[in-house]
Amino acid sequence: METNAAETRSAVPRSVRARLRIHRAREARLAGERSPVAPRAEISASWDRVRRYGVDPDQSTQSVRLDMDEIEHRRRTSALSEVMPLLSESLVTLADSAQQIVVVTDVEGRVLWRQGNPAVLRRADGICLAEGAAWAEASTGTNAIGTALASRTPVQVHSSEHFVRGLHGWTCAAAPVRDPRDGRLMGIVDISGPASTFHPTSLALVGSVARLAESEIRSRHLRAIDRLRSVAAPLLCRLGGRALAVDTHGWLAAVIGMPPVDRLPLPKSLQPGRVWLSSLGMCQVEPLHGGWLVRVTDGPADGPQRKVVLDLSRPCGLAVNVVGAVGTWTQRLSPRHAELLFALALHREGRTASELAEDVFGDATRTVTVRAEISRIRRHLAEVLAHRPYRFGEGVEVEVIRPDQPADLLPRSTAPVVVGARTAS
Repeated sequence: METNAAETRSAVPRSVRARLRIHRAREARLAGERSPVAPRAEISASWDRVRRYGVDPDQSTQSVRLDMDEIEHRRRTSALSEVMPLLSESLVTLADSAQQIVVVTDVEGRVLWRQGNPAVLRRADGICLAEGAAWAEASTGTNAIGTALASRTPVQVHSSEHFVRGLHGWTCAAAPVRDPRDGRLMGIVDISGPASTFHPTSLALVGSVARLAESEIRSRHLRAIDRLRSVAAPLLCRLGGRALAVDTHGWLAAVIGMPPVDRLPLPKSLQPGRVWLSSLGMCQVEPLHGGWLVRVTDGPADGPQRKVVLDLSRPCGLAVNVVGAVGTWTQRLSPRHAELLFALALHREGRTASELAEDVFGDATRTVTVRAEISRIRRHLAEVLAHRPYRFGEGVEVEVIRPDQPADLLPRSTAPVVVGARTAS
């Protein structure tokens, strides 16, 4: 007996028909043709982005993985390390029973942690969903981790919605985790598994866990600030004058004699004693349990306007001058540090470690070297340099003094950012 088209369609599971429709839409997009079925808006936008990045749909998902030292460094410096026990408790058991795994990345889409079903972990090795691997869209095409990074919103990517064909056998849902103190992105929480494990509630689940992690970070921060305030407030009342107590990251716990600020920029290697802070002037800094006592000894109450002058006009006398209300001080620069500051001056919005590695070395994987060099710079310039991403702080005016001839701009430098500036001049 012959079957008609309706009967044939009804014999095919709805999930399979949906996957075939998305597959046809994707193939039409790759061929530059119009498809009768449009993908979801967030998937369509991602496909457009990865095509602009030049991602090959037939490429491997293998990437150059970070070495273990770099992974451990990123874990230690990530605020998400504080809430990994919570993430494990909330997601890993569910993921394991659902034949899935939990993946946590940093702001560059590099995998820092993964846990879950042992069999799925072994399968994940085959697509390089492993510690240190790159899962930003520019590296691996449309996927929940990379697309959540790009869109800054939770996203679910299933089967042929992945741009790279090698991922069509997978399903994943991911959500960004933001620092509740300043709203900056801290990383991505993702659950992934074989396409057969797809469930529509996965997106809501991972989004809820991301919010739970943010809430835990906020609670830990507030408890620490309260403890510091209980110690510092009586002390400030006895001292008088202009002073404030901040935690080790500069978040305010108590203040007297001056307007409150949310956060005080602190040098990375702050030591007790007299310290010049560009936002306050000369200060006396003393350690407190869980933070610092900062007493202002010079400078106006409302803080000086800061200006950074990067002098690259003399190849043998590279220097950066920091101008504040209490005066000007100069820091001599090595050629490498001059290259890094020049890149940050060109990109006031900020640069990640991998972007700076590309700017200076032409190799985005040399992040360990970049972090080490930036750390050395911040020993002297922490008051005007911020991080996550690396950048000159808000309110800092930046001036670059270049040589008269473009070819004389750091003439021995082969850094792409410098070579490009010479050509553009």
